[in-house]
Formats: sequence, structure tokens, C-alpha cells
Amino acid sequence: MRVPLSLPITVLSLLSSTVAYPYGETEAVLLREPETNQAKANAVKDAFQHAWDGYMKYAFPHDELTPVSNGHADSRNGWGASAVDALSTAVIMGKGDVVNTILEHVQNIDFSETSDTVSLFETTIRYLGGYAGPAKDLVDDQSLVDGLLTQSKNLADVLKFAFNTPSGVPYNNLNITSNGNDGATTNGLAVTGTLVLEWTRLSDLTDDKEYAKLSQKAESYLLSPKPSSSEPFPGLVGSSINIKTGQFADASVSWNGGDDSFYEYLIKMYVYDPKRFATYKDRWVLAAESTIKHLKAHPETRPDLTFLSSYNNGNYDLSSQHLTCFDGGSFILGGTVLDRQDFIDFGLELVNGCEATYNSTLSKIGPDSWGWDPKRVPDDQKDFYEKAGFYINSGAYVLRPEVIESFYYAHRVTGKEIYRDWVWNAFVAINSTCRTDSGFAAVSDVNQANGGSKYDNQESFLFAEVLKYSYLAHSEDAAWQVQKGDKNTFVFNTEAHPVRVVRD
Repeated sequence: MRVPLSLPITVLSLLSSTVAYPYGETEAVLLREPETNQAKANAVKDAFQHAWDGYMKYAFPHDELTPVSNGHADSRNGWGASAVDALSTAVIMGKGDVVNTILEHVQNIDFSETSDTVSLFETTIRYLGGYAGPAKDLVDDQSLVDGLLTQSKNLADVLKFAFNTPSGVPYNNLNITSNGNDGATTNGLAVTGTLVLEWTRLSDLTDDKEYAKLSQKAESYLLSPKPSSSEPFPGLVGSSINIKTGQFADASVSWNGGDDSFYEYLIKMYVYDPKRFATYKDRWVLAAESTIKHLKAHPETRPDLTFLSSYNNGNYDLSSQHLTCFDGGSFILGGTVLDRQDFIDFGLELVNGCEATYNSTLSKIGPDSWGWDPKRVPDDQKDFYEKAGFYINSGAYVLRPEVIESFYYAHRVTGKEIYRDWVWNAFVAINSTCRTDSGFAAVSDVNQANGGSKYDNQESFLFAEVLKYSYLAHSEDAAWQVQKGDKNTFVFNTEAHPVRVVRD
């Protein structure tokens, strides 16, 4: 998502009462409804700047701003997760001052030091290697750009002991000062299967094959699942893998959190390099076809909506999550790359279902989780269920991006303005509901007009994903955008950091 010049970046990629905030410049823009897409893109940039200014004033170089108390938190090892997650978005938005501040910060991170447990998955998707292209005129000191790849390699060298297991399936929760782990016997599907893009790209950039081999060996167990009972439907596999043997420990199937990004990366690896990763594509096609056949579900009271159920040992669970809602984007991406209109059409069905979770609530933001099992409707939600087609299991919104992300893919592939309108509607709702005087806060109940109470946390993926996709949906077309067919120059990792695809 940048200008043509490509550079390695280290994409290295408490409940409180609601806080009132004064109307600022962005609110004034929103209140009078921008007339052009560029004006809307500018409003998103203003929201980014608002959040960045609050982070810099109260939290930098810590991981997150606490936007209610105006303090800081360190949930990602104290390496400045919000700054690192903001880098690619700041580049796309052309915010040179922000880019240079982050570049200087990244050079000073010591990835060998933290007192906290390190998540291999969370650290990979945020901090490890992506590849983007800050325009030369954004960067004051070009040597800082070279340092990004060096830091990516430094981090991978710190983390790679995680793969030193009998099978090569890594531990996720690591003690990097002792090369220890939490003693887990299994690792999760998404946690294991959402490493391969970043680690392979690092090998391609450094010409050191070790990083790709480590991640691809771990992935190989997911591509050829054993025992056969762990794949109840072709391409759809269980959720837990035995670290010692590489065999699946269950056959629980879903696209929910913990499983979702494994399927996402199958098709994205093919987009990244179709020659090397055709097998990944084949596995994604199997999973996609089985998903349509076996997991597709329609609520009784709203048969026009489509959600994905989960499956375990002959039983279906009629519930879903905000995290699941990139399923639509995944089908749309796979459909356009493979020229499969049936996948695009099904992806749009899923997008429509997730949009319904937004437009049905008082805040116009979707809940963190919901269900549509008619036998489990809470008494106090029966009227809501009859109208909406679902009931709310968790009404929180923690600044997640997946719904906006799928809206963005739908717009880019179909060209239909309605999906861009849905991005804007979601952004406006988030801006009005979650905004504080220093940033954006998670909220407790999206079915209250004000979102209920505000949680004192601003996740770093607000910068990386919510604001990036909201901006891209309204900015001018450029090479970093998702393209129709096989014309993509970049593929986004699951944290929305753009990775330049391999070309002959």
C-alpha cells in the first residue's frame, strides 16, 4: 500500500464509565456528511491523527494507549506495538512525520528483552517481516529503511527456537530470555497456520531459507492432516495440533477465532506466489467448497441472512463471531483470483450477514459474538431475535476490523458503491461511539446507543486495520489496493500489513 518504491518494513509489521469528548474537526466533517470520497478519506486520516496524537502524548513508546485514563499499557511485550502497527497505514496516508518517528523507534527495539510471555503468533503478525514501499520523500534518513529488514531478522532469530520441537509444530507462548515455553502439548490451527507468509517473505528478502523452512514444515501438517478423522469434510480440519507428533488432537471445525486465519493464509500464500504455493490454493478450494456445502446456515427468522456454523462430532453450533467476518473477504479474494464467481457470490452472502449484525444494533456496530439457535434465544432478546435473526452473546466491540475489511474487499472486487457506503457507515459509528479525547476505546455493549461503558484500551490493530481499510475504501486507486483477478501487487497479512507479491 504504498508508492512504487518497495522497502522492507518490520511490520515488525478495566471497565470505566463513558467519557464525553468535545466535538473536533473530524466530528464537524462527519456531522455535515462529506460529499466526496476524498473528503471521507481525509476524515479517516483525521481520525488516525487523533489517535496517533493521543498515543504519542500519553503512551509512546509503550504498546497501547489507555484512552479513558490517558495512560499506557504493554500487552505486546513493551516494544511499541501501536507504533509498529501504525507504520504501513501512515505510509499509505502519506504521513511522513509519523513514518519517520516510527522508523527511528524501530531501530531501538531490543527484541531479546521482555519480562512477559511472547506470543509467536501475535508477534509474527505485528512485528515480523512485511514488505512495503514508503515513498522516498517520506523518509528523512534512508539508512533507517535498511534497518527494518535487519530488525526483522533479529526478531526471527530470537523467536525461531519455538520451532525446535519433535514435529516442528511450534510452541506459541514463549519465554525468550530462557528459550522456554509454557509446556503446552498442543498448538492451535490459526496460531500454527498464520506464520508462513511472514516467515517465508523474510527468507525471500534475506536469501536465508531457514525461516521459510521452519514455518512451512509446521504448515505441512495442516496441509496433510492426520489422522484422517481430523478432516471431517474435505479441506476442513480440526482446531488443535499435537506439538510432539504433528497430528490433530480433535476434529472441531470452524472459521471462528482460533481457526480463521489458517484458511485466510491458504489463499493468500497462493496470491503471494502462485508457482510455489499451488498446493495451498488447492487446500483452500477444498475448504471453501466444503464450507458452502456443510457450514452454511440461515437463521429461522431471517432466511435472507447467511452465517457460518461450526461443526464437532456430528453437532452444529449456530453461533459466530466478529473475528469470523473476514470469511466473506476470504471467499471474495479467492473467487476473484481463481475466477470462481460462485465463491465471490457466497462471500457476498457472508458480507451481507455480517453487515446485518451492524445495522441491527443501536450503535450500528456489530457485537463480538452472536447466535441464531432458536432453542437458545435469551428471554430478554426474543423480540430482537425475531427482527434481527440473531441474538447477542457478547455485546462488546474491541475495535475489531473484520467486518470493515470484508466490506472493503467486496467493494474492490464488485465495484459496487453500497459496500463502500457500508465501510463509511461503520467508520462513522465507531468514530461517534468509541472516540475519547485522546483516542478510541473498546465498548461494552453495542446495543446501547452510546455503546455502554468504555474499556480503557486502544488495540494496536485500530491503526493497522480499522483505519487502513476505512481509508483505502475511499482513497484513489493505486497499486497497493486489492485488485480484481490476479493483478494484485500486494497481499495483506492478517494484521493488514501489505506484502509485495512475487513476480517473474
